[in-house]
Amino acid sequence: MSAVDRNAAPIGHLADLPADEADLIVTLRQWCDGPSGQAAVWNSFATRLGPEKGRRALRAFEDLVTLFDTHSRRQLMRNEVCCRCVGADECVFARFVSQAAAGAREDAMLMAMLIVRPDMAPGLTALAEQVGLILRQGLCRTLAEDAEEGSPSRPKRRSRPGARRRATRPGQTTKPPTMH
Repeated sequence: MSAVDRNAAPIGHLADLPADEADLIVTLRQWCDGPSGQAAVWNSFATRLGPEKGRRALRAFEDLVTLFDTHSRRQLMRNEVCCRCVGADECVFARFVSQAAAGAREDAMLMAMLIVRPDMAPGLTALAEQVGLILRQGLCRTLAEDAEEGSPSRPKRRSRPGARRRATRPGQTTKPPTMH
């Protein structure tokens, strides 16, 4: 396995992440999946925010992904849209945005400098904060809402972070999910 392959290797599951980070990963996957995925992101933002705020959110997200893609030290590795696993790169990206939105600017800047050239880190961090705040405000809660509707591209979320899956049949034991 090459070093690049390890960055897409599963290190966790979407269901184990905070909702804003899982939302961001699924949105990133959709966006990178091409025009149909980008249309799905736009529809999600417009539906939940309205056309005006949706456009601003979409622009901020597009700018973040473009800056990340254009100036990153290497290509971001990601999993398929419907995959329930989370790769290392996806997890770092989501955590970076989450840290920026939480006001941990120094931590986010440190992460940004590992991702892009140091001179690009402030701009990337500012965009990450903007996108992350949109998600944190609950304006784009696409993962939780769509999972309840049973959308195949959005995996079902657990009721609370860290919750274990319960046995579905009498006598069945609860085991942590296996990674593939």
